[in-house]
Amino acid sequence: MIGDAVIVRHTLFSLPFAIVAILLETGGRPPLRSLLLIVLAAASARNAANALNRVIDADIDARNPRTAGRHLPAGLLSKKELLVFAGVMGALLVASAAMLNWLCVALLPVAAVLIGAYSFTKRFTWLCHYWLGVACAAAPMGAFIALSGRFELRYFALAGAVALWVAGFDILYALQDIEFDRREGLHSVPARFGARGARVVSALSHLGTLVLLAAMTLFWDLSWAYYAGVFIAGILLAAEHVVVRGGTERHVRIASYSINEILPLVVLAATAVDIYLL
Repeated sequence: MIGDAVIVRHTLFSLPFAIVAILLETGGRPPLRSLLLIVLAAASARNAANALNRVIDADIDARNPRTAGRHLPAGLLSKKELLVFAGVMGALLVASAAMLNWLCVALLPVAAVLIGAYSFTKRFTWLCHYWLGVACAAAPMGAFIALSGRFELRYFALAGAVALWVAGFDILYALQDIEFDRREGLHSVPARFGARGARVVSALSHLGTLVLLAAMTLFWDLSWAYYAGVFIAGILLAAEHVVVRGGTERHVRIASYSINEILPLVVLAATAVDIYLL
């Protein structure tokens, strides 16, 4: 039940990009120990973040007809259960970082702020979607740092692409709650700029994603297979913006969730083909 509450399957959003980072940084030959620790850290951080989000937003979810049926408002889970789960995930993150390198450990407070503060950002800024994007971008950036023990300029292309991608589809997801957010005094791009403006901001964010994904070829020796993956990602993003215009909750969920569970797998597959077969 906790797995359903935190939507564990949405680990597919950032984890494939962390694996892309691993493949790029190691030329497709990652040490097994590092690979497992990075995957564990990325997965545990994401699940801790979503568990905390459910607890922090429980009262808001209860007032929103769209989310009132979630596990906490519906009484199917307690806050204590989700906090314990978040604590276990946090402990796994700390343990994984400690077994990687000193910089990963030093950056744990930054990770804690990104994870813990996201749920509060909607209370004071419409840039909350970009905070979420940066938090998700910590997965590939963390993978790079775990392997090299340092920051490098080339790492920011993939991290930036992920940040803009997540922010873009989170903006589309927030289209469902424009009136509720305005009534409750919550901040989001749709609540601030309206549905049309939000779709424009989201589209520009996703355009930035494609530009940064393409720019990765400036830093790594990638060829046509990777470009094909970016092209398919572009088609998926375009489809996302077409589907969301349907306006129903089902359309928004397909655009924001279903399509975006596929996109990172496409980029990962293209990267793997480029590295291992070409």
